[in-house]
Amino acid sequence: MSGAGRTPADGGHDGGQDDRGGRSGPRRGRRVLVIGADGRLGRSVVEALRAQGAVRFVAGADGADASGSPAIARLIADADPDTVVHLGLEPRPSHAGGRAAMKERNVIGTMQVLAACSKAPGLQRLVVKSSGAVYGCAPRDPALFAEDTPPHQPPTSGYGKDVAEAEGYVRGFARRRPDVAVSVLRFAPFAGPGVASPLLDYLTMPVVPTVLGYDPRLQFVHIDDAVRALVLAAVGGHPGTYNVAGDGAMLLSQITRRLGRPTFPVVSFGSGLFGALIRRAGIADFTPDQVALVRYGRVLDTARLKARLGWQPEHTTAQALRAHAEAVGLTTLVPGWTKGY
Repeated sequence: MSGAGRTPADGGHDGGQDDRGGRSGPRRGRRVLVIGADGRLGRSVVEALRAQGAVRFVAGADGADASGSPAIARLIADADPDTVVHLGLEPRPSHAGGRAAMKERNVIGTMQVLAACSKAPGLQRLVVKSSGAVYGCAPRDPALFAEDTPPHQPPTSGYGKDVAEAEGYVRGFARRRPDVAVSVLRFAPFAGPGVASPLLDYLTMPVVPTVLGYDPRLQFVHIDDAVRALVLAAVGGHPGTYNVAGDGAMLLSQITRRLGRPTFPVVSFGSGLFGALIRRAGIADFTPDQVALVRYGRVLDTARLKARLGWQPEHTTAQALRAHAEAVGLTTLVPGWTKGY
């Protein structure tokens, strides 16, 4: 991995005098560096930040290069940001070059980002994209996960373990740099136009295998609502950990019925066999994390985010899923299917 500075997405600069105002002068607006600006989420965050009047400069860097290379230190030094938005954590092994490369990017890459941030004297805010996967999935999980709810069964592998380890390093950084406002946003699975994920691929299979005897509650967040949450955290400077999800939850059976997808209940003798069945159907990244999710489900409590940041989702879980269905050309069985959710 190399060339972290090769993919700048420079924008929002006034084109005249440098908005940093010199080392002795005040900044006239925020300078934001977005790490992981190459994906759907990252590109949208960069565009949204450029539209913010309080932001004078936005730069973006490819997540794989920036968060996996020592060159990130040079990139942060050159950009001289007062705000860093780290979106580089990758949930799909195939997009990272395999499970080992994914872990290196997510955990080692985050460590490198934090090491570079620790040497940035002008840094004031750090925003990190995390995931509700940090809570894991287990039979005795609570109906709602608040940010302070300990997981009944912490994730022991895959993306959930990666984000748990990455969050641990972020907490260490926050202790070493108390002058930096650190915000960690734990997202429900994304849905909406331009979003692709193994979970969405699973839900839109011609026939959806399900685990016999289980009907989990699932929750999604529309990609545009996720962008707004990240921008609020970057511009507003609200330290803390926040869950981010659309209002409401849906049973797996409700989702498949409304998407017009028949189900095929499978007797599961272990997550490995069920996951293998899905992967043989062509969804390569359907990992044990995903298997646990479609067996036990997970729902996040977003009260803290709404109270402290004033964030309100414009789309419910059902509306986010409908937006995805419409974007990929699915014809749903139930007109007006989002009513009541």
